[in-house]
Amino acid sequence: MATASPPQEFRNSMSAQLIKDTSGYAAAFRSTLNLQKDEPAWLRRAREDAFAQFERIGFPTVHDEDWKYTNVAPIAKIEFTPASLATVFTDSVIKAEPGRLIFVNGIFQPALSSLDSLPEGLQVVDLAESAAPGQYESAVRAHFDRFGNAQANGFGALNTALFSRGILLSLSKQASIKTPIELQFVSVSTNGHPPASFPRVLVVAAENSEATIVDNYSGAGSGTYFTNAIVDFVLADGARVQHFKVQRESTNAFHIAETRAELGPNAKYDSTAINLGAALSRHAIDVTMDHEGAECAVDGLYMVDGDQHADTHSIIDHRQPHCTSHQLYKGILDGKSRAVFNGKVFVRHGAQQTVAQQTNKNLLLSNNARVDTKPQLEIFADDVKCAHGAAIGQLEEDELFYLESRGINPALARNMLTYGFAEEVIEKIKIDSIKRELDEAVLNRLHTELQIEV
Repeated sequence: MATASPPQEFRNSMSAQLIKDTSGYAAAFRSTLNLQKDEPAWLRRAREDAFAQFERIGFPTVHDEDWKYTNVAPIAKIEFTPASLATVFTDSVIKAEPGRLIFVNGIFQPALSSLDSLPEGLQVVDLAESAAPGQYESAVRAHFDRFGNAQANGFGALNTALFSRGILLSLSKQASIKTPIELQFVSVSTNGHPPASFPRVLVVAAENSEATIVDNYSGAGSGTYFTNAIVDFVLADGARVQHFKVQRESTNAFHIAETRAELGPNAKYDSTAINLGAALSRHAIDVTMDHEGAECAVDGLYMVDGDQHADTHSIIDHRQPHCTSHQLYKGILDGKSRAVFNGKVFVRHGAQQTVAQQTNKNLLLSNNARVDTKPQLEIFADDVKCAHGAAIGQLEEDELFYLESRGINPALARNMLTYGFAEEVIEKIKIDSIKRELDEAVLNRLHTELQIEV
């Protein structure tokens, strides 16, 4: 049965209230402009345009179609303090480790990062510096131009306006980076105020280069904070990037992230996202294949319990012929948790011989858990192989009976089956240290122990 929409006056007043609630970001924006006064004029204008849009539209509401199952009013109501370049972090906050690039409250920390031992073919450059006239300007400006006037929502606009000391990761032509590049994003409270951070990373992979990138999000302690991150990938002809995103924020935190990838001819982008933390999280993935022969795999796992809320929105856009995409997302929900999965696959006119497969599977461990899943295919070509599907269910009674009949107690049997459901996605991660951590995190969530080989 259809329900009537709220009166226009109500919607307008609600949007105005959200904008009013976020007006504290104006002071942070003025501070950012002052601290980033050496940026090129075009980037400064991009910031100004983005903040003007944020002031105009505010944060999204449940009346926006893409956000109707995720209410971000708690983020708008809390008075977060945006991190500033003026804040000094030391090694007492976090210790440097080999192979890691460290961000504290979204701000890159060169002194805490491993910059002296970068592999050949990898350059790490301050994003604002790379935007200035020089080697990287054209690539950085072209990328900001593509997205700057198309901020989909207030979160993206706010990140563009307020990011400080983001980085450009540049892979040279034919570079083969064997050691994973780990980006460690840590949130810490300063002066007792809940911080807001705006990480920004641009990865540009030149022709026939290859690398593994890991985004790792966590918090120091169990405090309240807000992470609003954007990580972009531009893959040239034949480039191959494996990307892992691991979100283990505080269960009192808020995590909004956007990952965008543009694939060149015969490029391959292989992504796996693991979502375990945060009170409210949303991850938007947008992959554009505008060149023949591109390929992507966009997989993930969300595991939530209690009152956690996890939202995954993905768009895979096939614009040219002979491109392939595979997507497998799994969810495990317990307690009164809620998850949202909305996956869209577009096959444009002329994108013949497209192969696209999309699957979302959800395991409910509680009668009070809820998932809203909506896989979508929009096909405008006729010579394609496309399929999608979604499943929501509980543990199979016959599988439980099989394990129990062999002497395994019921609780352990349930945990073993649940672990096996999650492991199908986690096993894609071939980095032993990260896989061990994730196995431990999943098992801790299940309150059990298993003997695992990695």
